Amino acid sequence: METAEANYQGVWGNRIGFGQSPALLVIDFLKAYTIEGAPLYAPGVVDAVARTPRLLQEARAKGIPVIHTRILYLAKDCADGGVWVKKAPVMKAMVEGNVLAEFCDGVEPKDGELVVVKQYASAFFGTSLASYLHARGIDTVVLSGCSTSGCIRASAVDAVQHGFRTIVVRDCVGDRHPDPHEANLFDIDSKYGDVVSLEEAIAALSRRGSSSAPGAD
Repeated sequence: METAEANYQGVWGNRIGFGQSPALLVIDFLKAYTIEGAPLYAPGVVDAVARTPRLLQEARAKGIPVIHTRILYLAKDCADGGVWVKKAPVMKAMVEGNVLAEFCDGVEPKDGELVVVKQYASAFFGTSLASYLHARGIDTVVLSGCSTSGCIRASAVDAVQHGFRTIVVRDCVGDRHPDPHEANLFDIDSKYGDVVSLEEAIAALSRRGSSSAPGAD
């Protein structure tokens, strides 16, 4: 049987590249994924969190917008999570006051950075994120966070559908098992965006800055 790479060659996998006005999106780096023994604990996320400060440092140094997302349920019994929390009741830990719903150390939002609160996998579904990015003249979203097979994939699909060039930083996303992690990176890179290394992402961000984003403040 031929490999997936051979099967896809010449059909999928075109490169989209960075545009002129990127933003960095840090998706759901919450302690639920990094506290050993927690139901959502994912070793791959621990590694991704450890690598992401370099990416954040470069974006902030260049004045590139940094946006964070967190899953947070506000309604009684997490009813605002709809059918998703019925399918995945483990997500009910994402409520105010639960340490598992807090941002991971070292990748927390800084003062002035937008925090998007969401109830579903995609950073775009049911939020104002797309409008915010379009209003700032952003043409490229650079994704880091977790999990690769869940919120990263869903956000990557929605990002391209909202008209953004989509870049996923391989070293800065993680999952609980390498198989879904690698399978989803392969699929994203084939169909929805470009999967790049941390070094490639830093090099691209270093060539761009706040002057490239109309309306940046």
